[in-house]
Formats: sequence, C-alpha cells, structure tokens
Amino acid sequence: MDIVFIESNLNEIIKELEKEVMVVLMDESLDKKQTNLRMKPLTSTKKILTNALESIKMVNTLAEESLEK
Repeated sequence: MDIVFIESNLNEIIKELEKEVMVVLMDESLDKKQTNLRMKPLTSTKKILTNALESIKMVNTLAEESLEK
C-alpha cells in the first residue's frame, strides 16, 4: 500500500476543508448559531479523515509486522 500517496491526498482534502472553514469564520453575516451549524460537518469530516488515515497506517504496520514473521 502506498501510504505516502494516501496521506498526501487526504492532506490535500483537509487543506480544502480548512479553506472552507476560514470562509465560514470570515463570513460576518452569519451569527454564532449559523456559524456553528456550518462548522460541524466540516469539523466532523476532518476528524473522520484523520481517523481513517491513522487506521490505514495501523493496518499497514500490522500487515508489515505479520509479513516479517
């Protein structure tokens, strides 16, 4: 598995999410409730991607260890 490739693609997606977050935060027409409602899916998506990357790395490490045995 090409972990570096997967990680770089997920990092690109996370950067785009962060840009969207900045757009929401800079939108002064939104009140606190609207800002929070727009931020929640972005934050959740970032957590999901981060957890997925960690899981992929863990599975890859376990697979490499089992091949060494």
